[in-house]
Amino acid sequence: MELPPSHYGATRAAALAAGYACYRRGSPGRGLALRAVRRAGRQDIDDVGHKYHLELVLEDVLDKDTTVNCTAEVLYHLGNKNLPPDVQFTIEGELKNTDEADNIFYNRIKSLEKELVAENIPDSHGNVPPEMEPIRLLAWVASGYVIWQNSTENTKFQLAQIKHVKQVKRSDEYLEFDYRILLHEMVSQEIIPWQMTVLWHPQHSVQVTQDSRQPKHASE
Repeated sequence: MELPPSHYGATRAAALAAGYACYRRGSPGRGLALRAVRRAGRQDIDDVGHKYHLELVLEDVLDKDTTVNCTAEVLYHLGNKNLPPDVQFTIEGELKNTDEADNIFYNRIKSLEKELVAENIPDSHGNVPPEMEPIRLLAWVASGYVIWQNSTENTKFQLAQIKHVKQVKRSDEYLEFDYRILLHEMVSQEIIPWQMTVLWHPQHSVQVTQDSRQPKHASE
């Protein structure tokens, strides 16, 4: 069944697909965000769930003039709240190479004498210090995993703010950060505190090794 691109179900599935694609293909040098929904359709599969077929435009968070087309399928499972949606996506064309930016960030963090600690990114005026941009993008990418794992047909999540981030000392080559973030759930307009532990190395993709929803007072 063809859906208008602005249909609420299509926009929620598109936001999930964009978050998942960002988690799979993002890094401290590249975040992806949903620019537009070009086409959308929904298929009701008996005893399985609802599958959305989507044609999307994704943009680079840092360079909004850089866009790529993306086709995606999102399957929401009927009745099983513990099963995350199945998401398949294909990006058409090449994403901008971020090896240099990723390596600069990695070497900068590795050379710090004390572990990095920061809070309120962006600040109350929406500002992000340039040296904190990779920290924000890493959270943006990692939040794609949290969004994927916790989405239903009735939700639409987006990272609102990093409340606190702390680098965790490691003996191996990975960088590890402990994040406290705020997720904006746009359907209910709820702001949800979340904790996530994030691992990253320039030769490997972003990993979320642990995450948990936090009580409301954690955001205060």
